Amino acid sequence: MSSRRTAVVVGPLVAASFSAVLILSGTAGAEDEGPASSKGGKVVDEAPAGVKLTTLLPGKISVDNGSEKTAITATVKNEGTKDSGKIRLLVVGFDGLVVKNVDGCSAIAEKDLPEGSNSGFACSLDNLAAGESKSYAVDATYDLGKTGKICLPVQTSDGSKTFWQQGPVPFGTTNPSPNAPATPLLLGTDNEPAGPGGKELPRTGPARDLLPLGAAGASLLTAGVAGLWWSQRRRPAVREG
Repeated sequence: MSSRRTAVVVGPLVAASFSAVLILSGTAGAEDEGPASSKGGKVVDEAPAGVKLTTLLPGKISVDNGSEKTAITATVKNEGTKDSGKIRLLVVGFDGLVVKNVDGCSAIAEKDLPEGSNSGFACSLDNLAAGESKSYAVDATYDLGKTGKICLPVQTSDGSKTFWQQGPVPFGTTNPSPNAPATPLLLGTDNEPAGPGGKELPRTGPARDLLPLGAAGASLLTAGVAGLWWSQRRRPAVREG
């Protein structure tokens, strides 16, 4: 798919949770991530009364120009007045951004990834208390010759509902730094590769921009949001991360 702008990711997954801050060798650490942002986020299904779930991504990441490694902190928050109960956070990569690991979480089997994505992990929480948040250290790579997007859905433990989804939102720069040790990327910015032809981004995935499936996808389109849904709601196999 060429520069897919919006997608909704829904599906049952199982994972364990862990809170940490990751600093990768040869990459910028969490201190370089800038203010966290919910840019690109939206409510999908209505959460229980008193529960308000959102996510945050860093406003800035830095990609090592040699290793292509980067560190991202993904955060889920309960801004409501009541505890969330069992939920899970998914961390899914698209195009040039590949999620290599999320500490304490489980990898999504390739066959269960949403259409157009290349990688993903699922992180389960037994409960997120009102006013609390939980952060996950994401180990990723970014091919600076492509666009790169990340998606953070927050679901019920069985995947039957998605209360909130951030993305797929791009990280990128319109001012590449090919000769620098690292390239800073901003959340919500489409990447423009350096070098000849840099203004023409490579096309990735199927040559179509929207893939609404089922009534849920149709309802999102009616609301003015493009929906990309997993075609089957089944419990996928996961491997321990």
